[in-house]
Amino acid sequence: MRARQAFEAARRRLEAAGVEDAAFDAAALVAAQAGEGWRWQDPALDESALARLEELTARRAAREPLQYILGRWPFLDFELAVGPGVLCPRADTELLVEEGAKRLAGWSSPVVLDLCAGSGCVGLGVKRLCPGAHVTCLEKSPEAFRYLRQNAASALPGFDEARPAAACVLGDVFGYQRQLAPESLDLVLANPPYVTDGEMERLAPEVRREPAMALRAGHEGLAFYEHIAPAYLPALRPGGWLAVEIGWRQAGAVQAVLCAAGYENVACIPDLEGRDRVVVGQKPENAT
Repeated sequence: MRARQAFEAARRRLEAAGVEDAAFDAAALVAAQAGEGWRWQDPALDESALARLEELTARRAAREPLQYILGRWPFLDFELAVGPGVLCPRADTELLVEEGAKRLAGWSSPVVLDLCAGSGCVGLGVKRLCPGAHVTCLEKSPEAFRYLRQNAASALPGFDEARPAAACVLGDVFGYQRQLAPESLDLVLANPPYVTDGEMERLAPEVRREPAMALRAGHEGLAFYEHIAPAYLPALRPGGWLAVEIGWRQAGAVQAVLCAAGYENVACIPDLEGRDRVVVGQKPENAT
């Protein structure tokens, strides 16, 4: 069977299973077996490749995340290892990285902390855009931490296990602030859990396969912001920044949390679809 025929069969099966982006996903699965040039080369797939494609298509039809099936996923201009137990990197989160990097412009060796790091996409993304940054990634889940360490060693060029792109720490965001020296950080970033209990019930089947601890948050999705904003303020240097990803209806509440904690220049940045996506705040220059 030719690759184009295999693609059409996979697309129809995924559409029948209710997969939203069936054509995109089918193309990605075919590329895993036939190579990225299959669309114009249309190679013949042998029995082994067809059997493997059938297996992958069945997994996707069962609503396993495409990212887990492929085992790798692009973010900015690099790729991350992903799989069960870690939150899938999403293009929306690139905005958090970009906004954080903007606030480090002109700084030679900024010190950065990525909370709730998961795959490490945020911390490694900042390292990619700001090569001089010293980045630490904090993650609580042992399953996710395995991917974090792997990505810190291999996702960015020039780094390895002996010299990872970021320091990886297995720890809890609700207590890690006690290990930080006062005024030791220039930027704190977080893509924390922010999905409410009600929203969890309405998530797509694929998203429900991702770790709930990386998605669900108490107090109407605000619990992590309410802790992070005040708890990590002392660790920021005067003029340092906090940047967090938010749910699309949380801008007002999260901005209020940062203002109440003592941040200034608090602002919300929308994503390319115009949805509220990132909230930032700065520690006052005259903070004591």
